Amino acid sequence: MEFLTDVAILSRFQFAMTVFFHFLFVPLSIGLGLFLAIFETRYFRSRRPEDLAASKFWARIFTTTFVIGVATGITMEFSFGTNWANYSRFVGDIFGSPLAAEGLFAFFLESVFLGVVLFARNKVKPGFYLASTWLVWFGSALSALWILIANSWMQTPAGFEIAADGTKAIITDFWAAALNPSTVPRYLHTVDSLLILGSFCVMAVGAYYLLRKRSSEQIDFGKRFLKTGLIVGIVTVILMLPAAHLQAAQVAQTQPAKLAAMEGQWEDGPAQLSLLGWVDEANKSTKALELPISGFTSFLASGSFDTVYPGLNTFTKSPVDLSAYEGVAPDSYNGGTPPVNIVFQSYHIMVALWGLMLVWLVLAYLLVRNKDPQSKRALLRLVVFGPLLPFVAIQAGWMVTEIGRQPWVVYDLLLTNEAISMSVSATEVLITIALFLLFYVVLFIAWLRIILRRIKKGPDVTEARSAAPIVTQDSEGGEQA
Repeated sequence: MEFLTDVAILSRFQFAMTVFFHFLFVPLSIGLGLFLAIFETRYFRSRRPEDLAASKFWARIFTTTFVIGVATGITMEFSFGTNWANYSRFVGDIFGSPLAAEGLFAFFLESVFLGVVLFARNKVKPGFYLASTWLVWFGSALSALWILIANSWMQTPAGFEIAADGTKAIITDFWAAALNPSTVPRYLHTVDSLLILGSFCVMAVGAYYLLRKRSSEQIDFGKRFLKTGLIVGIVTVILMLPAAHLQAAQVAQTQPAKLAAMEGQWEDGPAQLSLLGWVDEANKSTKALELPISGFTSFLASGSFDTVYPGLNTFTKSPVDLSAYEGVAPDSYNGGTPPVNIVFQSYHIMVALWGLMLVWLVLAYLLVRNKDPQSKRALLRLVVFGPLLPFVAIQAGWMVTEIGRQPWVVYDLLLTNEAISMSVSATEVLITIALFLLFYVVLFIAWLRIILRRIKKGPDVTEARSAAPIVTQDSEGGEQA
């Protein structure tokens, strides 16, 4: 039970807990924001009450999730000052810029136009209202960009210099820091994964309505949601291939220790591609089922099966000169390897779940093509549980990203154990963990009850008919509300 008195371990657990809970809602809000805009676009073109009902339905789901995401994000950011004061002192000159930009340029954009979406449908022109729904989604995606800029800088620092006293990093080139080597690959990979989650959630709601068969209207919404989610799901799951490739190539070049952990590679050589396995960290060995093609991970990362990457044994030396390895950034690496097995398992879980997503898309396609999808109850039940696949894959991917850079909080610059606040006691951290856990459980139950009640009720066509403006033809043949 020594960990209960270790401030570093407790602070890391507290931050992981708050980030995990926050990241329950952020992927959903960004993923579902796109569908809010899509269904509002349909209504803008058709002016049908059914399309208005669908737009209102997803607006309510999005807003409920967005509110909880904002609330949980605040506690996470406060912990930088309370539990990670040394980290904040070290990176404050750099880290503060993207966080401020996220608040000024993204959060306010998203919030202002969300206000239009919620309260001004009949007070603004239809075109402006439609643009507002797209700007809400754009604002959420822009918010993710600034947060990922901050996170990517921690992974691949650039555009800075260390102060003369060695206590902090000072920004010297904003654009070099913002567009550091991992920003674009990580952003494309992350946002695409969030859109995949959104598409699987929309398909799940559609399949749920087809299972219930309560009314012809719900059956119609079920078919519509299933088809729309399927189209977006196919596009985004396919786009994950080039996005993941860019991310993997960047990791191979700038974080070779993480790459070695992802494949459990102990010795230098071409990196193999494993399907599954287990890493024995004590004996420095990996038992894995590998593809019969030698050096396949090297090929994916560099375009050559023969590219040699350093193994984990190399990184036990300090410092390490990487200039001899082709395709790896030549900067010296000052020691340390991440917890290998958890990174290995998380990475392979993520990849395996992507393969299962392809299977689920095939199932959804069969339902869409079937003249009587309500009769395929087993397939519908599988699709209802489909969102678990991208959700677990997203969490596994972040475990690879964050645990894979250990023991560094800022890669090769600041150790995680050196970043904690020295004035916080273990007792104080334990109390906040207990309070956060209690509060988050209550918050999650409240959110879940609201969401399930809204989904059970479904889109309200009767309300939409009474709220929809009457469209008539003016004397010149144009439409008037």
